[in-house]
Amino acid sequence: MRLEENSSSRGKKNLSFYVFASLTIISLGLLLLSTHSFILNIQELGLSAFSGLRTGISAIGSTLSGTIGAIQELSNLRKDYADLQKRLDQYEIIQRDAAQIKMENVHLREQLGFSETIQYRKVPARIIGKDSDNLFSAFVINKGSKQGIKRNMIVIAYQSGMQALVGKIVQVGYTQSLMMPIYDSNSFISARFSVARYEGLVSGQGNPDRFLLMRYVKKRAREEIKYGDQVLTSGLGGIYPSDLLIGRVSRIVNRDYETSIDVELESSVDFSRLEYVFAVENESGIAKND
Repeated sequence: MRLEENSSSRGKKNLSFYVFASLTIISLGLLLLSTHSFILNIQELGLSAFSGLRTGISAIGSTLSGTIGAIQELSNLRKDYADLQKRLDQYEIIQRDAAQIKMENVHLREQLGFSETIQYRKVPARIIGKDSDNLFSAFVINKGSKQGIKRNMIVIAYQSGMQALVGKIVQVGYTQSLMMPIYDSNSFISARFSVARYEGLVSGQGNPDRFLLMRYVKKRAREEIKYGDQVLTSGLGGIYPSDLLIGRVSRIVNRDYETSIDVELESSVDFSRLEYVFAVENESGIAKND
């Protein structure tokens, strides 16, 4: 009997628990159905989480897009800079060429004007080199027997508005010739002072940077010679015509024990920038009087 009573008591307790649990669940369900606040809170929480994730993804995407854009823009800027630098280099080359052509045209017009003043046959030439053997410190010009060049023809140039003696032809080829300049140590020129009219013999010292030396000038000429006086060819000897400008007096050497004086001359030709010359017949008179 007791066992049956205990069994019946436990059954009642279990039934009560089940009923309570069922009622609780039903109550919660009714509560959920009666209000949306809990659902809305869950939805808002989900939306907030999704919104934050989307914002983060968007920010990362924007950062990556900006970085890629900046890299591409930097690459474009480098390319544009390289193109501009290349164009600038080309413009500089064009400008240098234009300036060089302009200067050459001015120089050629100057030479042409001088050429028109020469009374007799002349051959314009350009210096293209120096004698490899250096026997006469000679210059190579781009004209030869084909153009009428002959041995012992004199060579003159026009610089800084003046015509001056450069040298003479010592060797002739078919299309090229060698010219011995007046500063060569083998060059000897009969000369006189333009004002005092005393004569002497001008020779070179083998170097264009050294002075020309006029020897055998009479001592009494010392009082009449001044610094800066012009020295011209005298025309004696039959090679150089008279009145060609050689140089100017830069120093007078007077020795008591000698019967003559030596005069140092500065050449009227700047050989360091000599480009164009004229080979002319060695006849008297070189240009029209101004």
